[in-house]
Amino acid sequence: MFFFSSTDTLANNQAENDEKNTDPDNAVPVSESAKSSNEEGEEKITIDDQTEKREETETEDKAEEMENGGETEEPPPPPYTLETACEDIEHFLTNFSSILKDEEEKKNKVEVEVEVEAEAEAEVKEEEEEEKKETDVDEKKAEDEINEKEEVEEETEVEAKKEEEVDEKEVEKEKEAEVEAEELKIPEFVEKYLDLVEEKLSSFESSASSDTSLKGYQLPDADPSFFKAVGQMTKLYKDLSAHIKPESKQGTLINRISAIQHQTMCYLEEEFRYILEESRNEETDQIQEAVQEVADAAAKQDADAAAKEDADQSTEPCEDNEPPAAEDPKFEEYSGNVLVNITKIADELIAGGHELECCEIYMITRRHVLGETLKNIGYEKISIEEAQKTPWESLERDIPSWIQTFKQCANVHLPAERKLVQTIFSGYSSLSDSIITNLARCLFLQFLDFPEAVAFCKLTPEKLFKFLDMYEALRDNLSPIDSVFPKECARDLRKEIKACRCRIGEATISIFCDLENAIKSDTGKIPVPGGAVHPLTRYIMNYLKYACEYKDTIEQVFKDHSKIERADSTSRPRNNVSRSEKYKKNDAGEDRPPFQAQLMRIIDLLEQSIDSKSMLYKDVPLSCIFMMNNGSYMLQKIKGTPELYEVVGDNWCRSRSFDVRNYHKVYQRETWLKLLGCISNQGLTVKGKVVKPVLKEKFKNFNAMFDEIYRTQSTWVVSDKQLQSELRVSIASVVIPAYRSFLGRYAGYLDPGRQTEKYIKYQPDDIETYIDELFDGRKN
Repeated sequence: MFFFSSTDTLANNQAENDEKNTDPDNAVPVSESAKSSNEEGEEKITIDDQTEKREETETEDKAEEMENGGETEEPPPPPYTLETACEDIEHFLTNFSSILKDEEEKKNKVEVEVEVEAEAEAEVKEEEEEEKKETDVDEKKAEDEINEKEEVEEETEVEAKKEEEVDEKEVEKEKEAEVEAEELKIPEFVEKYLDLVEEKLSSFESSASSDTSLKGYQLPDADPSFFKAVGQMTKLYKDLSAHIKPESKQGTLINRISAIQHQTMCYLEEEFRYILEESRNEETDQIQEAVQEVADAAAKQDADAAAKEDADQSTEPCEDNEPPAAEDPKFEEYSGNVLVNITKIADELIAGGHELECCEIYMITRRHVLGETLKNIGYEKISIEEAQKTPWESLERDIPSWIQTFKQCANVHLPAERKLVQTIFSGYSSLSDSIITNLARCLFLQFLDFPEAVAFCKLTPEKLFKFLDMYEALRDNLSPIDSVFPKECARDLRKEIKACRCRIGEATISIFCDLENAIKSDTGKIPVPGGAVHPLTRYIMNYLKYACEYKDTIEQVFKDHSKIERADSTSRPRNNVSRSEKYKKNDAGEDRPPFQAQLMRIIDLLEQSIDSKSMLYKDVPLSCIFMMNNGSYMLQKIKGTPELYEVVGDNWCRSRSFDVRNYHKVYQRETWLKLLGCISNQGLTVKGKVVKPVLKEKFKNFNAMFDEIYRTQSTWVVSDKQLQSELRVSIASVVIPAYRSFLGRYAGYLDPGRQTEKYIKYQPDDIETYIDELFDGRKN
């Protein structure tokens, strides 16, 4: 370079000398000019020699360094890793807004210039038009003469204006194209960054395909830069695609970024699915213990809440009151590290525009996991069609399992699922609400299929208590719904559960009312042997006893679903309506609730049935024993069941006790008073003397009648020990004193020995012994 500078100097000097030579006053001798040229040549040779020597010295130094094993002075640059690329991209994205701002300012500046030019052109046009108007005024006088010429000129002007407008539009388009041509300058490290991301993603996919045990545990601890790169990739694509058109020169780069970002999202989707399925805790025993503990506690809490709801005469929650918070699950399905992975993957999927895919994967996977969990605790999914084809015996065995599973699901699994959703989608409340709503709908509708199917089975009395168990399960496990689910979801679920509970309630009322038909249909004409308690009495009273254990529930069922009772119902005989009117009010004179009134109708109908069955006995004393047995059995069951006694009342019990005593009196009169008539004093003496033949006949008749009574009544049955004892004591108190007195007074009139043994067959102690053997149900 220095050489070219010297040459220029020589040329300049020569030019000056030429100028001087043209002027006679400034003439310079030729020898001086030649001398200057020689000096410049010598200077050039000196510079070249110095350059050559310096190059030779550097070459020799490098050769010596190579011989001595030395290295170059400058160290090689460090490798460009993904971490470094991420830092560069982060810096680029951070400054991207300022870059866009500068570009926007340039664009606005160009637009302003275009507007200014347009305004200037518009002003020029306005001035030209004004000049034309003035010219037209001056030339108006000559317009008539040159009309044809003006018309041609006007047409020419119109065409010229159109051409000018077209030219202006083309100029504007050209300027806009120039603005668009000034595209964003993308740094070169973006391409390197994309290469590194592709390389990292390929390594993950290859390792996952070769060793599945690594899957789900590579991220993020093994390489935290990957998640950072994923987030940057999404942001990079969004920022660049918003300002670069696909058809531009840089569209290829945008397409590549989009392809890598999509590939990354697909990999994260598979990772998300795998972790949800395969990374769950396996401590099933501890989980089951926790489930059972929480379920039992929740059941107790719900039972107390149900009692309070009954007192408030409402099964629905008050909108003004906050629902009780569901207890946090005492077990975690995923470890903390796994939850961190799941949450990060979900965040990246949502940020990357794969929100729909993320939610779909989560719901499908968790639905499958919940199904497996329920299956492991003994619940088998059954559809309405399958349940209707299944025998009742099989369904009856499945009901306890369904109740237990429903309680666990409502109190344990769904709250745990809600907590899991809120943890994974913590920053997306509406999304988590949507997910838990869909999961809950699917699970609850699956659960409600079973009671729906059971409600459509053939209704028989023995199914009542299973129906009540399901009704209580549906009623008592609603509190977690309000605390776990969003308001709209909770309201819809309550509506579904209430509809199902309504069908169970109506079926329950129908079953209970059909007890009347069960009593009416028992029209057997064969009396119960020995006057024992009739099987119908045992069945109905035991049925009512167990029903009253569900008293609060049944009363709620009748109160909420009593529309099942119809005026034309066959369960209530028309001719007995007036008889049961007296049972519509309790002992305090208040109207009985629907359930209590129905229960009293059943008891009244049972009494009528037992009364009619007593007519089947030809023997009046046996008929009395039958009525005493059944009446005493009913009293025993009622007094032994506080809930039943509360419904029936003390007045009814006193009235039935009085009836039992009356039957007792009739029995004694028809049996033992007739026996005592055999040993009366009537006709025994004539003129103060005992007539022996009459005395012998009286003893003989007494012995024969007592033998018959003992033979028959020892086969009769009085199962109530208290009633049996009362009967024996009352018989002995009437018979033995009278017989002892008669025997002591007239035994001496018989000849001792043979006559005494023949006619005095029983001693008073013997009579007492035989009386104690009555009503044992012995065979003849």
